Amino acid sequence: MRLHLTDEGPRDSGTPLVLLCSLGSTVDMWAPQREELARERRVVTMDTRGHGGSPVPAGPYTVAELADDVVETLDDLGIGRAAFAGLSLGGAMSQAIALRAPDRVVSLALLCTAARFGNLATFSDRAVKARAEGVEAIAAGVVTRWFTADADEDMVARMQAMIAATPPEGYASCCEAIVGWDSRADLGRISAPTLVISGAEDPATPPADGEVLADGIPGARLEVVPDAAHLASYQRPDVVTGLLAEHLKASS
Repeated sequence: MRLHLTDEGPRDSGTPLVLLCSLGSTVDMWAPQREELARERRVVTMDTRGHGGSPVPAGPYTVAELADDVVETLDDLGIGRAAFAGLSLGGAMSQAIALRAPDRVVSLALLCTAARFGNLATFSDRAVKARAEGVEAIAAGVVTRWFTADADEDMVARMQAMIAATPPEGYASCCEAIVGWDSRADLGRISAPTLVISGAEDPATPPADGEVLADGIPGARLEVVPDAAHLASYQRPDVVTGLLAEHLKASS
């Protein structure tokens, strides 16, 4: 499946970077990183199946299917190998690509994500409610987990509106993909240089989830970002963008 994307930055500057999004978000969630990192390299940011401008087929979906969408889209772009950075659901997709197509992955950055997400009943409940009432019905509750209590109100409002605009079937089907995701037994097979980033105050994928990833992936390192919750990349771009740039320089 060909995904909607943005394609920015110079084409002849080494390894492209692919940015993959969280549940309930679009390419706009990566705005701080896209602007900064695209100054030095090609940056391709994709809307997940069922989100933003991408197609919304009937679900349920699996993380493997979402990962295959990314690889198919890269094939259409003529990109063979790339660095991948994914947050939350995008982090699961990045793991799946590293496991299913390791030859495509130059390096990996896993942000605010997990090998196995917690509170799976919550995702199942959200899927039911999204289909019945629309994503607007759950957006306010979701965004409270994305940011710390002292986060800028305008920033929070923008992200809540982004969540609310997600197609109900896409949101629900990606919730079901999260419920079915479990890479714990396979982490040792990930061979790409890996950076794991956790938000210190993330209630959805706390630093303990990052520790599981960093301990399971050979050679991976964990960085915990202070004063950040689930969307650490947006709330603390001053820290996260620098960590990504450093990792890309060292591993690409």
